[in-house]
Amino acid sequence: MPKLLVVDDEPIICHSFRRVFATPEVGVLTAGTVAEGWRRVQQDRPDVIVLDLQLPDGSGLDLFDRVRQADPKRPVILITAHGTTETAIEAMKRGAFDYLPKPIDLEVMSSLLGRAFEAARLMREPAALPDDPAPDRIVGRTPVVQEMCKQIGRVAPQDVNVLILGESGTGKELVARAVYTHSRRADKPFLAINCAAIPESLVESELFGHEQGAFTGADRRRVGRFEQCGDGTLLLDEIGDMPLAVQAKMLRLLQEQRFERVGGNQPISTRVRVLAATNQNLDQLIAAGKFRNDLYYRLKVVTIEVPPLRDRRDDIPELAHHFLFRYAREANRDVRGFTPEALDLLQRADWPGNVRQLQNCVQAAIYQTAGRVIRSTDLPGLSTSTPVPAGAPAAEPPPAFDLIATIEAMLRDGEKDVHGRVTARVERELIARALRHTHGHQAQASDLLGINRTTLRHKLRELGITLDKVVADRAEDGDTTS
Repeated sequence: MPKLLVVDDEPIICHSFRRVFATPEVGVLTAGTVAEGWRRVQQDRPDVIVLDLQLPDGSGLDLFDRVRQADPKRPVILITAHGTTETAIEAMKRGAFDYLPKPIDLEVMSSLLGRAFEAARLMREPAALPDDPAPDRIVGRTPVVQEMCKQIGRVAPQDVNVLILGESGTGKELVARAVYTHSRRADKPFLAINCAAIPESLVESELFGHEQGAFTGADRRRVGRFEQCGDGTLLLDEIGDMPLAVQAKMLRLLQEQRFERVGGNQPISTRVRVLAATNQNLDQLIAAGKFRNDLYYRLKVVTIEVPPLRDRRDDIPELAHHFLFRYAREANRDVRGFTPEALDLLQRADWPGNVRQLQNCVQAAIYQTAGRVIRSTDLPGLSTSTPVPAGAPAAEPPPAFDLIATIEAMLRDGEKDVHGRVTARVERELIARALRHTHGHQAQASDLLGINRTTLRHKLRELGITLDKVVADRAEDGDTTS
């Protein structure tokens, strides 16, 4: 379970964090002094820390420095009272994740914590190559995957920019983390930013930061990702969606290793290693005038292409078992394998969503199955274009979800953990339908469900629900409700 440590001597702030952010998926710990905070860090090893700069027994900066020295990859969010923001900015230059002034806006803090936990996950779970024992590893033995892994091994120790190309869901982030994990910067921060997920007007500020008063709403100086990352590694995901104006500033950064904050004129030096990823055809974007040719060649010092799952079908059984063992253990389910018919269906499926779709499919099937093996009927919604071999049994049509029938079948078969399995199934159905109703809008869905967005994001990850799949299912069903 991810842990959040809040170090603040105001009981009302600690209480607010426990009340708002403590969930079955996130544990919230609190401390009121530098000494107690350091003890909690050593004893409980929190994933993210929220740290007040003014504490009874000393400066929060003292604790920040000790945390950074012990683990420079742990995200620390600073909270500051009036008059200490300059100190917070200096701390960010030394590696703090972000800072918020008091009084704390809990909605803003919720979004910030979501990003911090994701950053912690990216750095905490090293991405390994196939022969390594790490759980979050690149899985596959096909020649195309082996060649990709050799390329990762060759380029990772070199301090060069890398462009990672591949369809959505192929594992571009995993490849980027493998490059980072095997690089000489593996002990430095790793941050990722999705250029498509940030409003166009805010991308420049997110990357390069801004000065107070640089634009409407810029009520304080902000340190951007490049400055925050120090001499670590920054992944620019969906680079094809970066606005042209930001591309020009990005080009200068790569050429000169310098940039200015928005609204500022003081050059800031950087030693960040840049990895970029996209599922778009950059050559077509260049021809259409939507991507700079000179930036393209600066980014693609080395290019790694991640193959789609249809080009590595022989890896599907190994991938399916990898996800099965991983998620069955997390769900405390005694599911041990697949029937031959189920594996055959998995290998013949079209997989437009690639490895991510396979991962979500296996995770859902773990909750769907009533036995110890996953059957073809536990794999609903898979379309196949590969013909069925002569004499092979046809896959059974997936049954509709019937709550009462599901419960009675589990009780009749003497299944264990009926409550947990039925609850997970109902939660998955409920959350997916709420997201379909809101066209994938998480804020609206969380309001409808009566849960906060942090809890919703954890549920999506835990239950294997992706927004792409939800919206696609909505379109296929012809659902036009709003």
